[in-house]
Amino acid sequence: MRIALNTRILQAPRTGIGQYVAELVSALVDEQDLELSLFHGWGWGRELPAAAMPGYSRLAPWLRRIPGAYRARRWLEQQRFNGSQSPAVDLYHEPSLWPLEFDGPTVITLHDLTHLHYPSTQPPARLKEIERRLGTGVEQARLILTDSQFVADEAQDYFGLPRDRFVVAPLGVAARFHPREHAELEHNLAPHGLQPRGYFLCVGTLEPRKNLSQALEAHARMPSTLRQRYPLLIIGMAGWEQGQFGEVLHKGLASGHVRLLGYLPDEQVAQWVAGARALVFPSLYEGFGLPVLEAMASGTPVVLTRRSAMPEVAGAAGNYVEPGDVEGLSTTLLRLIDDEPHWQTCREAGLQQAGLFSWKHCAQITARTYRQAMGG
Repeated sequence: MRIALNTRILQAPRTGIGQYVAELVSALVDEQDLELSLFHGWGWGRELPAAAMPGYSRLAPWLRRIPGAYRARRWLEQQRFNGSQSPAVDLYHEPSLWPLEFDGPTVITLHDLTHLHYPSTQPPARLKEIERRLGTGVEQARLILTDSQFVADEAQDYFGLPRDRFVVAPLGVAARFHPREHAELEHNLAPHGLQPRGYFLCVGTLEPRKNLSQALEAHARMPSTLRQRYPLLIIGMAGWEQGQFGEVLHKGLASGHVRLLGYLPDEQVAQWVAGARALVFPSLYEGFGLPVLEAMASGTPVVLTRRSAMPEVAGAAGNYVEPGDVEGLSTTLLRLIDDEPHWQTCREAGLQQAGLFSWKHCAQITARTYRQAMGG
């Protein structure tokens, strides 16, 4: 079976969906009856790009300011997709939101409905394109993959489609996320004056949906000596409307109790995750919550909200807090410092829970969905 898979998102630095595309493609190689052709936006290939397009992070904000830029880029991509160099394929899989036009059977992956709940996280031009194209794309798809049952149920209700149009394919965890010995971590942490298990970590784009303000405020309520000993580190790119964090962020940065590490290479992220006292992930809405799974697989306890799809990922291993309950989150962080038996229990429960997920399993469900869409 010849599959066209759109990997254009890998032109950008890899965040959640980019990681999904890269890991899925790598795992689908084991499906012997599949032949993958990868569309990278300007042409076709067989191999994944090793890195993002040079200068993409600087170019993307500039392009957003050009009227009609999204539509123009979309038109150019469609021409390249249909061009004379396009391979003969049996099925097209669009893994990122809305599909290009294709005459044959189409499968899409719908990761979440963030644009409905938090439209401010999208640049206005992109939001308009989502609203204009997503409904048509969903109708076009023979089958719709989702990362969680939560998104499948939500999308079924919103689009009014039958349940059998949706297939849940839970995400997996990359091999680089695993428990690490302290000696392995020290060379990464020592230049920052940190010790393994001597900091809390947030991972995610700085945007309102991630609710990092609750993490910042909860950390700020800890005694000053503990904030100094266990600073709060944040890994991620600046997002849309990230200025909402205001004074509490500036105070934390000024004191050194909060540190912004920015966007980091994959291997560095894995090391920071493995060395944290806990991952703090108070997000308000997630279609899955990949950092939660990655932290558990690394032997790092997780603190999160019981919202959207996240309980499907963390199960009983999560330390759950209510959105907006700053005092409750602060108390949870203090317990993960003071109560070593509790910390160890959370670590072991997380490792066991993470063992239920794999990219191999995700790829197997995806391949089965391709066959089903082809009528097999």
